[in-house]
Amino acid sequence: MIELNFSNMMEEVLGEKGISERQIEALRGKIGDAHTQIKARTWPELAFIDLLYQDTSDIKKIAKYVRDNSDDFLILGIGGSALGPRAILEAISPFHNLKHKPRVFIYDNVDPRTLKNILLLVDLKKTTVNVITKSGSTAETIASFMILWDEMAKIFGSKASERFIATTDPDKGNLRRIANEKGIRALSIPPGVGGRYSVLSPVGLLLAEVIGIDADEILRGARDIHERCSEPEIWKNPAYVFGTLLYLMEREEKRNINVIVPYADGFKSFSEWFCQLWAESLGKLGFGLTPYPSLGTTDQHSQLQLWMEGPEDKVAIFMRVDDYGGDIVIPNAFEEVEGMNYLIGHALSSLIKAEEESTELALARVGRPNMTINIPKIDAYHMGQLFHFFGVATAFTGFLYGINPFNQPGVEEGKNLTYGMMGRKGYEAEREKVERAREKKSCWKI
Repeated sequence: MIELNFSNMMEEVLGEKGISERQIEALRGKIGDAHTQIKARTWPELAFIDLLYQDTSDIKKIAKYVRDNSDDFLILGIGGSALGPRAILEAISPFHNLKHKPRVFIYDNVDPRTLKNILLLVDLKKTTVNVITKSGSTAETIASFMILWDEMAKIFGSKASERFIATTDPDKGNLRRIANEKGIRALSIPPGVGGRYSVLSPVGLLLAEVIGIDADEILRGARDIHERCSEPEIWKNPAYVFGTLLYLMEREEKRNINVIVPYADGFKSFSEWFCQLWAESLGKLGFGLTPYPSLGTTDQHSQLQLWMEGPEDKVAIFMRVDDYGGDIVIPNAFEEVEGMNYLIGHALSSLIKAEEESTELALARVGRPNMTINIPKIDAYHMGQLFHFFGVATAFTGFLYGINPFNQPGVEEGKNLTYGMMGRKGYEAEREKVERAREKKSCWKI
């Protein structure tokens, strides 16, 4: 089971810069209200909790089809539709494409150079494309889908649909309509589940099964941590403690930047997944906690100086791994060289753990708050725990702020302006806004 250690957030360790038990107790009313909203499913978007109990038989069936018929598996998606699958891929199957088939490519931007290179690498005759968009109209994903559909139609003609899987709303949207009309295999994202909360839906679980990871094991981990994250008592609920401490650090100490620092290369993409979840859910109505992804030990040599002696606006969230699934002992080389020979006989896992613990301590000693999520092992079970822990913690923290942690009005404005620029019917007013803005921009160039 993953574990949250928050000692270095408390005043007993940090002194006056830490959070007191009294401050947490004073929030019991807000905490209780947030818990009630989650327990009563006051918001339909809390349907992400129901994902823990889903039937995965259709996912497994389609994944087997992909494995049996494909050398390459190409995911088209953006935001949560790409970050979640990538987090699973890179954590549990590092360097996957060099060792296994089907190889996996995730195209989550509309950079033409990237797509052209992917198309040079894959054999479309042996490729299955998974198009992921909840709304069925995400401009970037639909553009990519249109390109791939055209390419596949040139090869397969009327049978092009056999090379696609649509992951979208069960009833609505353009992608669902096309899937129904063209006979494309399809998996459903439940109506209440938003994109950034969808990793434990077919969005992430299909990729998991395609690369040989048991989706049911991921869900088992999520169900187990959900028991602890359902506790009404703050001191027994790690997700509530996590959110409460970061809320108090922002409200009371003006620390509004949350640095997530996994000490495992495989969690680098996971930290990017967290950043979307945290930023898009909480950044609204003038509130927000700004996340940014880091990586230990790498960023001890590029960012730690800022954390130690820069502005006191940050909280570090470390992710510590107990079992890396393998190890290497530093050999008896250069034993005559002082300053190197102390490393002889130590395992690399011991070194990276020492680096993580020493960074925790160094920050705490100068009054810089931090907490640590301990992860027994990087596997499907514990990935499920991490995904669900952060999902609950994010919703809970949004309720502490009194905001809707499930919408994204700022993102929608940008989407609408893009629709206008690209000539989508019904968005003529947005196009006019862009044209007026361009006129103003033309005056200020050097």
